[in-house]
Parts: sequence; C-alpha cells; structure tokens
Amino acid sequence: MSTETLDRPQAKSTIKIIDADTHLTEPHDMWIKRAPASLRDRVPQVKMLNGQRCWVIDGDKSIGTGAHPNSSVLKEGGKVRDLDKFLKLQFEDVHAGSSNVKERLKVMDDAGIFAQIVYPNILGFGGQASARVDPELRLAVVQMYNDAMAEIQEESGQRLFPMALLPWWDVKQAVKETERCAAMGLKGININSDPHTSKDEDGNLIPDLGTEHWYPLWEVCNDKDIPINFHIGASETAIDWMGKQGWPSLSYDLRSGISGAMIFFNNGATVSNLIYSGILDRYKKLKFVSVESGIGWVPFLMEALDYQLDEIAETKGFEKRPSEYFKSNFYACFWFEKKDVSQMLHKVGIDNCLFETDFPHPTSLYPIDNLEERLSSLTQEERSKVLSLNAAKLYNIKI
Repeated sequence: MSTETLDRPQAKSTIKIIDADTHLTEPHDMWIKRAPASLRDRVPQVKMLNGQRCWVIDGDKSIGTGAHPNSSVLKEGGKVRDLDKFLKLQFEDVHAGSSNVKERLKVMDDAGIFAQIVYPNILGFGGQASARVDPELRLAVVQMYNDAMAEIQEESGQRLFPMALLPWWDVKQAVKETERCAAMGLKGININSDPHTSKDEDGNLIPDLGTEHWYPLWEVCNDKDIPINFHIGASETAIDWMGKQGWPSLSYDLRSGISGAMIFFNNGATVSNLIYSGILDRYKKLKFVSVESGIGWVPFLMEALDYQLDEIAETKGFEKRPSEYFKSNFYACFWFEKKDVSQMLHKVGIDNCLFETDFPHPTSLYPIDNLEERLSSLTQEERSKVLSLNAAKLYNIKI
C-alpha cells in the first residue's frame, strides 16, 4: 500500500530530498539467516518468552518485549496516533515499507524522497542493547547487522544508507569495524552517546568520549571523513520514552509525550560535552550529527555555552568559541518544527541543518507536509541545502 491512501494531501518537492533519519523494522530472520550454526540459537530473534512474543538475545534475554515493530504506519495506509493502539501493533499489522526495501522505495517515490539515512530499532538507537551479552556474541551480532545493512544499501540501488553500528565497548574493535564498514560502502557510524555508563569485558567502566581512549576512533573518522551520528536515546541513560519526565498524576500517554519531547535535549548534553572536551582542536575535520533532536534548542544552547565558558571557566580556553565549533563540526535534524522554521534554520546555520521524517516511528512526518511551502521564505539554494545538498555532502551521496 502506498502513501496515496493517506488522509491528507501532500505536494512533492522539486528537490531530490535526502531524509536524514528513518528506521528499519528489522525482519525477524535478519540475524538467524546470517548466523553460523554455533550462534543461531543465541542471535536476536523473535520467540515466545514467558508466554509473550519477544525479541530475545542469547536465548532468553528480552530486548523487545512484545516483539513490537516500532512502526506506527499501518499496512493498509494511515498512521496510528494513539499510544495504547501503537503498543499493540505487531509486525504483521504495519506497512511493508517499514522493513522491506522494495516497498520502502515505493513509499519514498510517492513522497518525492530520493534517499534515506537508516537507523536501527532492536539493538537500540546506539547499539546499546547488544552489550548485554558476552563479547563474542555481541561482536558477532553487530557485524551481522552491518553486513545486512550493506546488503540493504546495495539492494536499494544506493538510495537507502544505513549507519553502521559499532562494538563501542572495545575501541580497538570499534576502529576495525569502522574501517570494515567503510570498505563495504557504508557512509557513517552510529554510536552510544554514554559509553562511560557501561563496563568493558574486564568489568571496568569505559572512559567517556572526551578521553584519549577514543582517539584511535576519532583519528580514523577524521582521516576518512566518516560522520559520527548520535541518535536520541542512544544510550541506556538517554532513552526514557515513558517514565521520568512527566508527573505521576498525568496519564501514560501524556507522560510519554513529555518524555518524548524532553529526550531531544539529551542530545544537547552530548553536543556540549563534545565541544567542551577539546577534541575538536585535535581532530578538526570530525563531523557529528544530532539525529532526531530538532533544531530550536541549538541557538540558545550555543549562546549559553559561550556565556558559561566566560563566566565560570575563564581559565579554560579553546581555539574557537563553543558556538563556532557547532558551525564547523555539527549538524542537527529538523522535521516537526513548522513555526518560523525558516528563521530558526538561519539562526542554527543553513549549512548545519538536515531534514528528516523519522519514518515509520510514531512522531514521523507521514504524510509529509508541503515542504516547499513550509520553507517558502528560504531561497532556492537554501532549500536545496537543508533538504538535500548538506546531507549529500556529509554522507558522500551522489545525487
């Protein structure tokens, strides 16, 4: 079923749009069919666990109670906008374009989208769920995922571009996997934003991303122009969809709405720490992407970082102002923001903004509103940049 069945009209853009954040509903056999016999019963798969259908890893560890497809787009068209109904959906209920390459391309063609950047679901937006098992299995699971993503990119005719997951618990393995994935043609890496809250295989806390521990990874990304993506909810501490932000007196769906909005700001903390860490004075070409976080918070945060550095840390110095590092090394993605979005794009920086839809998640643009009208106060060159050219340059996508 194509997007033509939807309940609101849409108008295609004249620009070859690159959608900078979408997700894959992982097919239930994605790991099983790639696993050696020794790991086939341990890799992620869907099975009954305690009387409930679940995604499990290592035979009995749930990484997806209910085996939810993480898609709100129905197979017959239309989108679920009620949390209780959404949470009851199964793989068989949702649009085939959530998981199938051929059907995804049909959705893209109907919406006028040329290419999509793709992120995972089941292993966590930053691959954090894979760290719950022994080192041999977790590495194999990540590598199988990346192999599958390279196949999807090829099958799509270079229109779907999944970001590689990393074995971030072992920086040497992370470097090797980055190089392997780059050799397969994958265009960027996706990483846990808070590795320092996890332990390595020896039981020691992993250093945070601002330490020398990570220099080998930053060096290869710097030298090979590999963008580093931080999707919201990309760590065990950052992913809080349901629980802590809303007051207890609010209903479950309203608490979820508040948590879903507040989670955007967690990426602001990641951006701030990266800037204040000083690594960008050492690795000047690094490119970081704040994925699915919106853009409205960026000007305020950059002004605050500049101010705080002057007022409470004047003995600390960098080669540039914090706000200048954002201009030279960071990108942020917009999708739901409509009010004065053109003005906000200018405040953030036309060259620093990417457009996304978040398909097929609950907050996704489905259908896509008239982008040309929404961005009507931008010049044609500026619209081309935020809808296509910035992403094409960043991810080395030929259009």
